[in-house]
Amino acid sequence: MSEQVPGPKAPKDPTAKRPYFYVMHNKQIFASPQEDGRGIQFIYENDGRFADSARLVGNVTDKEILELMPKTAGFRKLVHSIGVSVSEKDNADVTFVLQMYPEDPADPATNLIRTFKADGNEQLIVLEDEKWEAADDIVGQIRFEFDTPEKLATVDVRLYLNDGFEAPEQIAENDVPFESDKYKEMISRSLVSTGDESGIRALIKKAEAGEKITLAFIGGSITQGAGAIPIHEKSYARVFADDFADKYSSYDKTELIKAGVGGTPSELGMIRFTRDVLRDGAKKPDLIVIEFAVNDAGDETNGECYESLVRKALSLPWHPAVVLIFAVFSDDYNLQERMIPIGEHYRVPMVSVKNAVSPQFNLTPDEGRVISKNQYFYDQFHPSNNGHIVMSDCIMNLIDQVKKNMERAGVSDLKYPDHMSAYEKTIKEVLKLKPVLGDRFENVELLDKKDDPLKVKTIIDAGDFGGTDDDIQRVEMDSEVKAVPEFPNNWHYAGQSKEPKPFVMKCVCKRILAVMKDSGLAQFGKAVVTVDGKKVMEYNPLDIGWTHCNPVIIYSGDETAEHEVVISMAPGDEGKKFTILGFGVVE
Repeated sequence: MSEQVPGPKAPKDPTAKRPYFYVMHNKQIFASPQEDGRGIQFIYENDGRFADSARLVGNVTDKEILELMPKTAGFRKLVHSIGVSVSEKDNADVTFVLQMYPEDPADPATNLIRTFKADGNEQLIVLEDEKWEAADDIVGQIRFEFDTPEKLATVDVRLYLNDGFEAPEQIAENDVPFESDKYKEMISRSLVSTGDESGIRALIKKAEAGEKITLAFIGGSITQGAGAIPIHEKSYARVFADDFADKYSSYDKTELIKAGVGGTPSELGMIRFTRDVLRDGAKKPDLIVIEFAVNDAGDETNGECYESLVRKALSLPWHPAVVLIFAVFSDDYNLQERMIPIGEHYRVPMVSVKNAVSPQFNLTPDEGRVISKNQYFYDQFHPSNNGHIVMSDCIMNLIDQVKKNMERAGVSDLKYPDHMSAYEKTIKEVLKLKPVLGDRFENVELLDKKDDPLKVKTIIDAGDFGGTDDDIQRVEMDSEVKAVPEFPNNWHYAGQSKEPKPFVMKCVCKRILAVMKDSGLAQFGKAVVTVDGKKVMEYNPLDIGWTHCNPVIIYSGDETAEHEVVISMAPGDEGKKFTILGFGVVE
């Protein structure tokens, strides 16, 4: 008689799950290529993002919970464990990281790390089982790391709560009804003004004639494609270019220039316009879309730089159509009230994403809500794929409306040059008008280690700032997935001298902006900036806290004259690093 094989034991009763809410739910991620060959999706949770994810995704309204979440101490008081599940078609290995940030970047901080198969099974991280660093200050970022790049996955992250805390009901949402009349009505609200329509008319007729069309977009992280998964395929700029090609042109006759840089205002946009949009004269876009409505709180001039950028685009000799788009944050913030008068002044077409989506966010589906905040936003600042589609549709609605107006006016049969002639006349008229806020920076151009736009030769003695910093902000341009460096032709001091020689530049101009590198690394120190012997500022790269391009006005005058700019390491920081990315100069 053979030995009997024991059967499976009866399972234990399941452990009752703690109350939980989502901070990520059915969220797509894309492993962007890294220099070391891996693929990583970074999701930043500082600056209020973590609590906002709980509000948007987890339906959390409890004030105590939202106040506890940003700080590490509060997070540990609130959360018992973290449940993470990742689904990827090949069940690839994935590493989940939840990183704390210390108050002092030089101090060590906790990383909660788990590596597992991306097969959809939930992995549990119990907080009390982890080793925590004393310097932990705030919840900093989430990362999903893959051994190879370009992995597309769907993730859930739940926070299971400690005793004494209650989680709200987690609400399931229907798909966004993109083809519905309610959706189209929502999109129609985005149209602020068609402005002078002749520029858009010329664009349409040129496309319909089969000529090559170049569509350019300049802005911040939203234009870069943040929140779009994958970023190079689903950004609003890429979606619009594809839709425009499908409707008015063809894919082989439509080119995309995407020039968004995260965390930067129009103050930087106007400096990099010639390089990033015009590609130093190699490109002549037929349409330029400007998106800075949620970034320009950092504009030192409170709108003059934005107006200068608008004028810079309008004054191009081939007269591209210009469109202003006003994006929105999850708290309904943007600066369109500052920007709309500029658009009206120059008769520029404008669309407001805020006007489309914000009025319906707080409605129920029965009351007319088309898309929820959770569906529209990837995080508190950036649109999801749904949101990027909405933004594209807002611009397409403008184009379509101009097309309808052409048909009503009986001018659809006029050819491209006829509409362009009318547009040229309008541009000449509006550029003669007195600016709304100012145009002092309209002619600003980038000066760096490679290029000097000033007619009078600039003299630079880099001193000990003669190196080049390769660890700089990188962005995905156009339709590329690989991020490229912004301001690679920089001047870098590597902390190599006890008495570092300063950077000295003599140039002939009216106005100067310095573009500095920000960093989250403690190896970077402060630098003192003087112009014509007067101290202008002491610049601290750690104030922003991440690798970032930051423009600052260091001189503004009314007459062209020679000026001397000196940048030297601050006393006590001689052994630390500093990077000058470039300058914006107005001759």
